[in-house]
Amino acid sequence: MDTPEHSDTLEYTDVAIIGGGPSGAAAAAWLARHGLAVRVLERQHFPRFSIGESLLPQCMAHLETCGLLEAAQAGHFQPKNGAAFCWKGQYAAIDFREKLTPGPGTTWQIERADFDQRLLDGARDAGADVEHGVSVIGFTPDPHRPQLTMRDDAGKTRQLEARFVLDASGYGRVLARLTGLDCPSSLATRGALFTHVEGLFGDADHDRNKILIGVHPEQKDIWYWLIPFPDGRASVGVVADIDTLDAAGDNDTARYWALINAEPRFNELLTGVTPVRDVTRLAGYSANIKRLHGPGFAVLGNAGEFLDPVFSSGITIALDSAVRAAPLVTRQLDGEDVDWDGDFEIPLREGIATFRAFIDAWYDGRLPRIIFHEHQTPRIRDMLSAILAGYAWDKNNPFVTASQRRLDSLAEACTQEAAVSP
Repeated sequence: MDTPEHSDTLEYTDVAIIGGGPSGAAAAAWLARHGLAVRVLERQHFPRFSIGESLLPQCMAHLETCGLLEAAQAGHFQPKNGAAFCWKGQYAAIDFREKLTPGPGTTWQIERADFDQRLLDGARDAGADVEHGVSVIGFTPDPHRPQLTMRDDAGKTRQLEARFVLDASGYGRVLARLTGLDCPSSLATRGALFTHVEGLFGDADHDRNKILIGVHPEQKDIWYWLIPFPDGRASVGVVADIDTLDAAGDNDTARYWALINAEPRFNELLTGVTPVRDVTRLAGYSANIKRLHGPGFAVLGNAGEFLDPVFSSGITIALDSAVRAAPLVTRQLDGEDVDWDGDFEIPLREGIATFRAFIDAWYDGRLPRIIFHEHQTPRIRDMLSAILAGYAWDKNNPFVTASQRRLDSLAEACTQEAAVSP
């Protein structure tokens, strides 16, 4: 590959990556291992807190693809083998090891400060140059020489010219804003209140190897997460529409505990725990983008489209976008014609659409009806397990190729308490 000609006024690299979260680290590691000069520009200083703490098994294959699985394994994170659901005394569990799609069936619950640091260190070890405290404030797209304007913590402004730019800025959504590609999500606006607790040792019936998702006993569009970490620590949150959150108390801490205590299982498990960080609000997180690529750039993960936290799809989509984009960047910089629509945007959006169908079915009540139904066949359960394990791109699964129709018919069958078959 040709090396860009240097000048006195610009800095140069082959690939500039905005953001050092999971998608940025994954893309950087892959590209650096394939001989490209990679510059990661991260606004924050690591380690730093981030939400999104429960992975899906599909992530493990992506981490291996970009050479970061070993770096992540060194974190000895809490194992995760599935998801459990509770509502008004009912309990249902889905084991990701029992699924239709081949591939890993286990993963981790993670504290992102440690996890993201390990991935970014792994990208640096692969040869990527990582800069912290750098914000991207300007962008000029170009099919061959896109340029970024950067500003560091000291206020110094610099120009960086690359042969390609990847935006992995997450909720910062840098290129979506700078290029005018930002657009509203089709999902309703919701918010989350969450904290971390310690002293959660639970009872003998609590499975720490599964994320616990609870449903409010009366308001079914309010749901809860409990993500166990090692040593009796956990992330615990509640999600609802903004008006419902605001009506639950006089401040976010009061609102949080009022809603948590309304769910019997969560109330029981959290009795006597100690919060170890302030209750935090995250609102209006769902986002979309008009397109995921343009002249000299592509957009990864949450920087493009973010759905909803209910099935922990965020990091899976982020890593999938990274391992799809990185080889295309390499091919383009080698002089090949690359079909960014056909090889990146369309297939990536197909998997996102599968997750969206399941999220819609969660909030309108179809999916809880299915999950808590007692008479599903093992094959149906294996198909659902594969989607919830992150394998939303497997076209051998009927719940991928015809998500809405299959969910509609299965929910109707569950309502009628009929025998269910694919």
